[in-house]
Amino acid sequence: MAKKDSFEKKFEKRMDDFGEEVGQLGKKAGKKVEKAFAREDEFKKIPRLYRSGKEKIIAGVCGGIAEYLKIDPVLIRLVWVGLILTGGIGFPLYLIAWIVIPRNPKHKWNS
Repeated sequence: MAKKDSFEKKFEKRMDDFGEEVGQLGKKAGKKVEKAFAREDEFKKIPRLYRSGKEKIIAGVCGGIAEYLKIDPVLIRLVWVGLILTGGIGFPLYLIAWIVIPRNPKHKWNS
C-alpha cells in the first residue's frame, strides 16, 4: 500500500510539473503571437506608392511619386521631361508606371 501511495505522489508531482511546463510554453507562444501582431502593425505604417489625384496633369504618376518622396511634383516632372528628351526612355517608363502604380483611393478621381 505504501508503494502505491508513493507512486501516486510521484505521478501527481510529474503531472503538476508537466502542467507548469505547458503553461510556460503557452506564455512563450502568446508572446510570440503578440510580437507577430505588433510587426503587422509596423508593416501597415509603411507608405504605399500611389498615383495622385490631387497633383495630376496626365495620369498622376509624377504627383504620386512626389507625394511618396515628400517633394515638389515640379521637380519630378522636370526629371521626367529630361529623361524623355535625352534618350526617350522616360516615355516608356511613364507608361509602365501608369499601368503598374495604382490610383490613390483617398483622392477624388475624375475619370
